[in-house]
Amino acid sequence: MIWQGTVLHLFTAADASAIMEEHDVVRAIAGVGLDGDRYAEERGTYSSKPHPGRQVTLFEIETLESIARDYQLTLAPAETRRNVITRGVPLNHLVGKHLRVGPVTLLGDRLSVPCQYLADLLGKPVFKPLLHRAGLGCCVVSGGDIRVGDLVVPESP
Repeated sequence: MIWQGTVLHLFTAADASAIMEEHDVVRAIAGVGLDGDRYAEERGTYSSKPHPGRQVTLFEIETLESIARDYQLTLAPAETRRNVITRGVPLNHLVGKHLRVGPVTLLGDRLSVPCQYLADLLGKPVFKPLLHRAGLGCCVVSGGDIRVGDLVVPESP
């Protein structure tokens, strides 16, 4: 195995702009997303432009650590507006690849990009610090429960 990571935090939001709620466990539904999340319910900011890569979003805690160091900008994990915060997972290298998050199989669909919407919502200058490291949008290939502490590993399709 080349790498192995861990799930540190799990978040969903019921609606666009709603506060991200932290969970110990969330249910991933194949082809849909996370149970109760805005994109699974088609109530997200970009739901009018559907895309399978919005089913689940992952983000590296290492990015938060580096922007705190390099930009003196502190963001809480929930402020990323991503669903799954990981440690030890090379997200930028996983576009087009399958990965297992606990019992769930995801397909890395596309890299997330920072946007002015996020900067405005947070009231923080996040665009430049998050450029090329704003997370990974994934499709849920096979569902199940994802838990904080679950391993994240590469998987062959």
